[in-house]
Amino acid sequence: MEVFLDGVRVERDGRVLLDIPSLLLPDGRTTAVLGPNGSGKTTLLRVISGLDRPSSGRVLIGGLPVDVSRAAYVFQEQVFLRRSVRDNLELGLQLHGIHAPERQRRMEEASRLFGITHLMDRRADRLSGGEGRRVSLARALCLRAPLVLLDEPLEGLDRPTYSRLLHDLPHLLAAFDATRIIVTHNPDEALRLAQDLVVLIDGKVRASGEKREVVTNPREPEVAEALAYFVVIHGGRRFAIPPNALRPGPGVLQFSMEVEEVIHLVASTELVGRIGEVRVNVELPAGSEQSARGDRLCLHAERYYELR
Repeated sequence: MEVFLDGVRVERDGRVLLDIPSLLLPDGRTTAVLGPNGSGKTTLLRVISGLDRPSSGRVLIGGLPVDVSRAAYVFQEQVFLRRSVRDNLELGLQLHGIHAPERQRRMEEASRLFGITHLMDRRADRLSGGEGRRVSLARALCLRAPLVLLDEPLEGLDRPTYSRLLHDLPHLLAAFDATRIIVTHNPDEALRLAQDLVVLIDGKVRASGEKREVVTNPREPEVAEALAYFVVIHGGRRFAIPPNALRPGPGVLQFSMEVEEVIHLVASTELVGRIGEVRVNVELPAGSEQSARGDRLCLHAERYYELR
């Protein structure tokens, strides 16, 4: 179901947390809401879910007013009863009036899909971070809600668990026959998990649309920075340069950088320095000509986008 925000504004203690005149999130797709900490991402998710009410405006899901029973919310924090995984999955289904045979069928299906069959009789509040994330996703899938909301689903995981779940999550999300909205501050996660992007900064939507459109046309410095681009000035004009797009040597858009730090990464070397006031890093493959602190390096951007 599509989600439509019309004149939504959220104010608390004299602060405007959200100010969104109009935003449409398409049906049956995964949208990532991307932005820095404190930009209003979680507030947006809670308003869409119906857990919070906007100060003004309205949210429509499939053309109808928000109803909390139509959304499955995967919280950033692990929220479980101090009972078994099975009990935690079953409780949500009971509250939605699902009869016992159907409850059992849904739980078995979700446990297989998310690889938690061996955890069903474990205490849910004693799971590891990765196990807890999978159980939270399985619990949401069981509800068959038309809208699934995920708040920083990969936050706080150790690196191996993070890598595995980041790899698995697109496939797992596809199992939800629903509109999926993910909140993240990590551009790489957003691009890997979503089809569409919304860039939210200071409670306002600064860019939205299909991810290729947003990524290749950032337009504004704040949007480019949210995408982790370097924003530099060249010839009096501002350019956004994606991560890993800087290369040694001359080119159409070239710069001079003084090396401030050399980091040896075994398979490669990372040089850190500044273009003007902007701190940048350049990764060189193993075997490249060695550089030292204080060296002046000529760089060019393989990809770049001019900003307003």
